[in-house]
Amino acid sequence: MGIGSSIAENEQQLKTIFRHCEDIVFREITIHGQTRLLLVYADGMIDSNLVSSNIVRPLLFKGLPLGLGTIDSIAQMLSLELVPVLNIVRLTDFQQIAERILKGSAALFADGENAALLADVTKFETRGVEESVNEAALRGSRESFTENLQTNTTLLRRILATPELKMESLQLGTLTKTDVVIAYIEGKVSASLLDEVRTRVKRIRMEGILDSGYIEESIEDMNFSPFPQMLSTERPDVTAAGLMEGKVAILAGGTPFVLIVPMTFWDGLQAPDDYYERFLYVTLNRWVRYIFAVFSLLFSSIYIALTAFHPEMVPPVLMLSITALRERAPFPTVIEVFLMEIVFEGLREAGIRLPRQIGPLVSIVGALVIGEAAVRAGIISAPIVIVVSAAGIASFVIPRYRFGFPLRMIRFPMMILAGSFGLFGVAMGLITVLIHLIHLSPFGMPYLSPIAPQRTGKLKKVLVRWPHKAASKRNAGRKAGPA
Repeated sequence: MGIGSSIAENEQQLKTIFRHCEDIVFREITIHGQTRLLLVYADGMIDSNLVSSNIVRPLLFKGLPLGLGTIDSIAQMLSLELVPVLNIVRLTDFQQIAERILKGSAALFADGENAALLADVTKFETRGVEESVNEAALRGSRESFTENLQTNTTLLRRILATPELKMESLQLGTLTKTDVVIAYIEGKVSASLLDEVRTRVKRIRMEGILDSGYIEESIEDMNFSPFPQMLSTERPDVTAAGLMEGKVAILAGGTPFVLIVPMTFWDGLQAPDDYYERFLYVTLNRWVRYIFAVFSLLFSSIYIALTAFHPEMVPPVLMLSITALRERAPFPTVIEVFLMEIVFEGLREAGIRLPRQIGPLVSIVGALVIGEAAVRAGIISAPIVIVVSAAGIASFVIPRYRFGFPLRMIRFPMMILAGSFGLFGVAMGLITVLIHLIHLSPFGMPYLSPIAPQRTGKLKKVLVRWPHKAASKRNAGRKAGPA
C-alpha cells in the first residue's frame, strides 16, 4: 500500500501496522512553527546519538538550508544539509517502510510528501569478536564470527582483500526477514555450484530463519543421512580457506555459524590449525584422527563380537581375565555395553546443557558412580567401563564436534549387529555405511572424494599435509603448463 501526502494519515496507517508495538516511537518535529515532520523508529534498534546529531538537532536548531525556501521535497532538504553522513533511501510503500523501521532505520515523513526517507541509523548491542569456543586451535587466528552479519562479512573481507570476493545478499523468512549472504571468489568457484547454491537458497520458504542450521536442513541433498553435508564453522580463516578452494559460504544474520559447501568426509577430520603447524606434526596428527575415528565407530561392537561370538580370536590369557571379571555380571555383554553407552551419552549431554559451574561436577559424579559403584555392585563389569570410555575418548579426538555425531549414532546399530551376528554383522554394517558414503554427493561433490572416486592428484592431500613451499611450486607448475 502506498503512502499519502497527509502526515496525519500516514501516522495513523503506521500506528495501525504497529498497533500494540510499544517500542515503536513516533516523534513529531515542527520547523519554524509551520512545517511538520514525523520521525518513526524502533526504540533500542537505532543509534540515538546519530539521530539526535544528524536529524533532530539540525532540524530544530539550524532550520532549513538557506536559500531553499519552502520545503518542496524533504529528500532535497536532507541531501543538501541536514543528514549528509547517512545512507538515505526513498520509499513509498508502507510494508517496505515498516520492514526498514524494524531493521533499525529511522523513517522521516513530511506534510505534502508522498514518500518517506529511511535513514540507516542501526545500532544495537552485539557480542564482540571473541575466541572460537567450538573450534579451538593451538595456532592461528583467535577471531571468530559473531551474531552480527555485518561484522562477519567485515572479518571475511579483511582476510580476503580482493574485489574478486563477491557477496550476494538476500532475505529469508517471512517473519524474521533474516539477512543472508552468499559469498564466493569469482574465478575460483564453478558456475554450476554457484547456481545450484543460489537456486536452493532462494527456494527456501519458511516463516523464520533463526540459525544457519535452518538453511542447512533446507538445502542439503539427503535429510536422513547422519553425516553432515555442509561444513559449519565459526572461524573466518576456515571460511576464507574454503572460498580459496572454490567453495561457497552462506552467512546468516543472528548466528556465528557459517556454512561452507560442498563438504567431503575428510573435511570433517581436519582441524583449523592444520595449515599453521609444521607439516610433519600435522600429518601424524591427521593419521591419529583417522585411526581414532575408526576406533570410535567400531571398538564397542568389535569387543561384543569377539567376546560373545569369537572368543578363540582373543588371546587366551586376556579372555580368561575378561571372563573372570564378568562372572558376577547379570547381563549379556551387548546389554552391558548398551547401558554404558546410553549413560555415557546422557552424561555428555548433561555436561553440555548444565551451567559451566555444574557441568564438570556432573561428569565427576558420573565417572565415580559408573566407574566405582556400578562395578562394585556387580551391575557392570570392569572391562565394559574401559571399552566404552576408550570409545568415548576416541570420539573426542575428532576436531569437529558435529562430525562426531554420526559416528556416535552409527555405533548403536553396529552394536546390535555385533550382538546378533558377530564379526559378520560388524562387516555388514560397515559395508552398508561405506555404500551410503559412496552414494552421498552433496552439491555434486562425491563425499569420499578423492578416494572414491579416486583422484590420484588430490589423494595425497588427504593422507599427507605437504609443505607450503612444495604446494606453491606444484601450483605454479600447473599454471605454467598447458591447460
